[in-house]
Amino acid sequence: MSADGFAVTDAISARIGPRADRIVAAMDRRAARDGFPTIGPAAGGWLATLARLIDAERAVEFGSGFGYSAYWLLRGAPDCAITLTEIDADELDLAREYLAAGGVADRATFEHGDAHAILADGSAPLDFVLVDCEKTRYAEAFETVRDRIASGGIVVADNAVAGAGIDRAAVRAALAGETDPDHDATGGIVSYLETVRADPDFQSGLLPVGEGLAVSVRTGGTVTGDP
Repeated sequence: MSADGFAVTDAISARIGPRADRIVAAMDRRAARDGFPTIGPAAGGWLATLARLIDAERAVEFGSGFGYSAYWLLRGAPDCAITLTEIDADELDLAREYLAAGGVADRATFEHGDAHAILADGSAPLDFVLVDCEKTRYAEAFETVRDRIASGGIVVADNAVAGAGIDRAAVRAALAGETDPDHDATGGIVSYLETVRADPDFQSGLLPVGEGLAVSVRTGGTVTGDP
């Protein structure tokens, strides 16, 4: 799909999906003012919908920024609790403020530091994982929590086809076996997509909204961790 095609899909998704509220509007204004990348309302609406579809109860996020994605997810899944991780303490403080203003902070845990190190220590099964950290570490993020993802659980990775430092044409060519990706953001995305595609316990697909959401559903295998 072309970039124009993505834009049309975004516009329609935002119209028919869950509505933005005053908190989302405030976060959108901040993102526009500061040039901060978020998934946007179309992709946010899909996070809310996916979380509701599986009745998610436990979620984690690799890279939370100021809480944009987490807020959408919590709005969509009223019984879900999420762990946000963020290396930037100021961004995490903003996430606390926005989620508190939206009345969902009581279902959020805010962790400051490296997401991979923080989430590697967990044990409880997970229903929903959002990957939106350094692109070169996407595959690492998946491996960090892979064995804890519950049957029917979902892993969503943002920037599956576009974003800062990502060459859409190079992603396509690498996945088609025509070129070898470099060790950069583009290569990180390719590595992630190849990793989830090759995993026999997951079924993956692409939602063409925002900058591309790769969605992987656990369909088999053994889940580790405490119930």
